[in-house]
Amino acid sequence: MQDVGDILHNQVLLVALVACFTAQGLKLIVELVKHQKVNVRVLVETGGMPSAHSALVAALATEVGLTMGWASTEFAIAVVFAFIVMYDAAGVRQAAGKQARILNQIIDEFFNEDHHFNEDRLKELLGHTPFQVIVGSILGVTISWIAEWVY
Repeated sequence: MQDVGDILHNQVLLVALVACFTAQGLKLIVELVKHQKVNVRVLVETGGMPSAHSALVAALATEVGLTMGWASTEFAIAVVFAFIVMYDAAGVRQAAGKQARILNQIIDEFFNEDHHFNEDRLKELLGHTPFQVIVGSILGVTISWIAEWVY
């Protein structure tokens, strides 16, 4: 049972999670400002501003650097992991979303009123724009530095 207590006192993990949840909460505010309505679904959907994935991994890497040292192997691993996640969020998943949009359009054009397509529409908003990833990563680093000053 002590192990669970250790997890709850792991500052690196907690700061990363705070950054992730903060980014998710900010999505709700961005959605409210953008569309003048509350859409709580943005709290659990992928994509949107800012990137919660980027905030999480940027805060994680920053916290590892602050606690283990900027020259540590752990920091190097965290940075490489962060870049992979952010590249995936802005690159691979964004491209998959564009492909889904095109496929949905093809289905709409070829299978309009006369035919029924048995599958659900593909999810189009899978990834982030590079700007959303940058804002998420800045948010994560900022939260990590603030946490360092508080603790």
